[in-house]
Amino acid sequence: MKLKFKVQAYQTQAVQSVVDCFAGQSNGSGVQYRVDPGQAVAGTEQAKLFEMGFKNAELSIPQSKVLENITQVQRGQNLAISPNLATTKVCPINLDIEMETGTGKTYCYIKTIFELNKLYGWSKFIIVVPSIAIREGVYKSLQITADHFLESYGKKARFFIYNSKQLHNLESYSSDAGINVMVINVQAFNATGKDARRIYEELDEFQSRRPIDVIKGNRPIMILDEPQKMEGAKTLDSLKEFNPLMLLRYSATHKTTHNKIHRLDALDAYNQKLVKKIAVRGISVKGLSGTNSYLYLESIQVSASKPPEARIEFEVKQNNGIKRVVRKLTKGQNLFDESNGLDQYRDGYVISDINANTDTVSFTNGVELLAGEAVGDVSESSLRRIQIREAIKAHFEKEQVLFHQGIKVLSLFFIDEVVKYRDYSQDDEKGDYARIFEEEYNLALNEILTLEDTAYNAYLKGIHTDQTHSGYFSIDKKTKRLVDPETSKKSTEADDVDAYDLILKDKERLLSFAEPVRFIFSHSALREGWDNPNVFVICTLKHSDNTISRRQEVGRGLRLSVNQHGDRMDNPATVHQVNVLTVVASESYKDFVTALQRDISDSLSERPRVASETYFTGKVLKLESGDVEVTPQIAKQIYKYLLKNDYTDDVDRVAEKYHADKRNGTVAALPDELKPYAEQVFALIDSVFNEAQIPLPENDRGAKTNPLNANFEKKEFKELWNRINRKAAYSVHFDSTELVSKSVATLDTELRVAPLQYTVHRGEQEAVATYDDVKRGDAFKLTETETATERVSVHSSVKYDLVGKIAESTQLTRSTIANILKGISVAVFAQFKTNPEHFIAEASRLINEQKATCIIEHLTYDPIAETHDIDIFTSSQSKQDFSKAGAQLKRHIYDYVVTDSDVERRFVTELDTSDEVVVYAKLPRGFFIPTPVGSYNPDWAISFKQGSVKHIYFVAETKGSMSTMQLSEIEKSKINCARKFFEEINKTVDVSKVKYDVVDSYGKLMEIVG
Repeated sequence: MKLKFKVQAYQTQAVQSVVDCFAGQSNGSGVQYRVDPGQAVAGTEQAKLFEMGFKNAELSIPQSKVLENITQVQRGQNLAISPNLATTKVCPINLDIEMETGTGKTYCYIKTIFELNKLYGWSKFIIVVPSIAIREGVYKSLQITADHFLESYGKKARFFIYNSKQLHNLESYSSDAGINVMVINVQAFNATGKDARRIYEELDEFQSRRPIDVIKGNRPIMILDEPQKMEGAKTLDSLKEFNPLMLLRYSATHKTTHNKIHRLDALDAYNQKLVKKIAVRGISVKGLSGTNSYLYLESIQVSASKPPEARIEFEVKQNNGIKRVVRKLTKGQNLFDESNGLDQYRDGYVISDINANTDTVSFTNGVELLAGEAVGDVSESSLRRIQIREAIKAHFEKEQVLFHQGIKVLSLFFIDEVVKYRDYSQDDEKGDYARIFEEEYNLALNEILTLEDTAYNAYLKGIHTDQTHSGYFSIDKKTKRLVDPETSKKSTEADDVDAYDLILKDKERLLSFAEPVRFIFSHSALREGWDNPNVFVICTLKHSDNTISRRQEVGRGLRLSVNQHGDRMDNPATVHQVNVLTVVASESYKDFVTALQRDISDSLSERPRVASETYFTGKVLKLESGDVEVTPQIAKQIYKYLLKNDYTDDVDRVAEKYHADKRNGTVAALPDELKPYAEQVFALIDSVFNEAQIPLPENDRGAKTNPLNANFEKKEFKELWNRINRKAAYSVHFDSTELVSKSVATLDTELRVAPLQYTVHRGEQEAVATYDDVKRGDAFKLTETETATERVSVHSSVKYDLVGKIAESTQLTRSTIANILKGISVAVFAQFKTNPEHFIAEASRLINEQKATCIIEHLTYDPIAETHDIDIFTSSQSKQDFSKAGAQLKRHIYDYVVTDSDVERRFVTELDTSDEVVVYAKLPRGFFIPTPVGSYNPDWAISFKQGSVKHIYFVAETKGSMSTMQLSEIEKSKINCARKFFEEINKTVDVSKVKYDVVDSYGKLMEIVG
């Protein structure tokens, strides 16, 4: 399999942030210079290699212009504005690019290399990394993206890993005119060993030259990957030796801040659905005084046909001794009887309650167990067995859903000793963990396999147990046996190149169903080498300690998965249903999540925490028609809005109430002046950090299969489903004449341009002024300030391409824009002279609104033969957290439904108790309608009793507010498209057509259905 790459907007933005910092730089093809030939014999072929080289051109723009560009980039992203260039002893230009793990940081800086070459001609780059693991990963990324970038840029980069014994690469690096990239780990020039010193020594085999002198002659651009690991004084001194043109620093966790020009942090990555969602399966040992009764509550299972069952591991007396077994038990069963009379279960171990919503089992003696808790004699070996069992169970649960979507599921175990996996003293060479794994895997497999002749059954039967797991460790070069990797005293990472090569070489192979390995054991010291996108389960079989943070623990599995074609599974409608990473922890869910959220919060320390007028002022609201700067007046309106609705506390921090209202769809309406920018204003408020914004990882034990019940088989549901399951393609055809006439009418009535304002400051010189006063600028005092309005024509030397600018903003032809401008009244057009910039921005915005309206008005759906398979209610249904579900339902097709807001919870309660409703369903994510602004997934499908209402088949969208002003433009467009879709599919239905509408309550629903 070959991984596929595609251009993604968020990565393009990261690249653009860098290249925009050098706007105005002239584009050259590299500066020719004579490479130092050393003591090469004149006239020889070897000497000719050094006659001419190409180095990066110096900056042709002054540093003041670079700073101006940087601040422009920062304003565009609402980042803190840098007052000056963050100069270091290495070089004057140091740019920070913050990107969360798993979002394609390496891809971004490789693309940045191509863009800098395309725009400015720079061609010599050095990527500096802190470890062998990252070095090998970067090299692999350069290899697998080469063809992708060749398609985009028409050229390939020449790249190599610096090796002090292969210095011929430096000669080509200097003499070649194309893009050249050297990858080097910091130890290669910053350690005390013999090989590390060679870069600074005159070497006979290098014509008595120092390698560092040849490198620095190229004036390279240096890219630092994980710079926070390379900030020692000695390292910075060494970096200076390379004579870099600039430093580009890429990391998820910068320790030292320079000029930050881009931010995509943990919160951004999750909210934009660029990384996997995290679920945690915690295991905790609960101490009960005076008991040695071993119990472990694995899970609680629910079904439509019988009461909840608890899977409990306990001890059973057998003929050959006492053995621990896992059994399904129900309310009323007595562990004393089930254990064949073991005394430890004699006193009150009768199950009194099994609660699927809270995941608890209670006994008559008062003992209560939460899923994941163990009591009694829990040894280290018992705990590891439980972890392995839970990881296997989590793997199968994911695989049963994702196999049908062509996605291979991988599970990754980190261990601290090879002998626990591969024990060469045993006849079969299996260590304890390998033996436990095979025992637990076979038990789990027997529960999963069915008698049905399915593709998944065939897949499982085709893989032998000892083929489905494999170990990735260091290999002893003499014995060829697996060994523990060596680490230095100051590092928890190994420097074993061969081990990383094996991991990276097998990266694509492991993604294929043809490869039987699904469970991987690796040494924790090789952790940094793993970034396989299809790791869905991570289990660390060692005690959590301070050397590895919880954030690092989950970091190896955050990348979004790929299918068998190498396509990234990133559809916004389903991305967090498909991509859920389960961490099997050796501590309780609560302890792991608390530590993980603390790690994430610490990483967001640079986010603003106060929602003040000062913070909002000067920020930029990005609209389709152009940027709008937040004036002090707009800032005051935002601040007062938050204050009025109790959305901030006494010290202007954003309150939990604001985030709760947003989640529930009940956020207060903005004042009229802010409504045109509603989406951007809320995004600006969201940029102020609050702990409530950190997503809470799911409790993986709370997630259970939600079985379909008898309502699913009702003919009323089948009738409803047969009406709405049609798929359709859309097309848009509209006459530009109509758009011109509508735009002219709108511009004439709504285009009002604010005249330019200017402020006059009057002051006078102080009576007495010292030298220091003059130096500080305090020799004059301000006596009067006046703001005036310029209402006459602005005579500017700037020539505006009025037609071109509006055409660019609206993506319409110059001819169409010219016709619109010719049609508007003379008085309206005359406003252009008063304030050209505002005229262009406002005209573009109004035309874009009319364009969007025309698209919706002229959009048509054409039904196609394909339909949504009814299997989307079962095969693609991911497990759900029942702690978010209410009571068992009577009329829904599932026994339980997980709701997203208070509005939905109230809606479900009333639907389920309504005599008029026969059956209803929350539509799964796989049911969506295509629209020009993205896929749309309606909320509910409802079937009413025949004769009780006018419209017996109804598809509903529930919103917290019925006001269109509180819906985003995209939401409004999707809803309008859905109306058109259902209008079209109703043409194929003779009687009992489907009604679609937006409701905010059951009462509103009944008004509509009549």
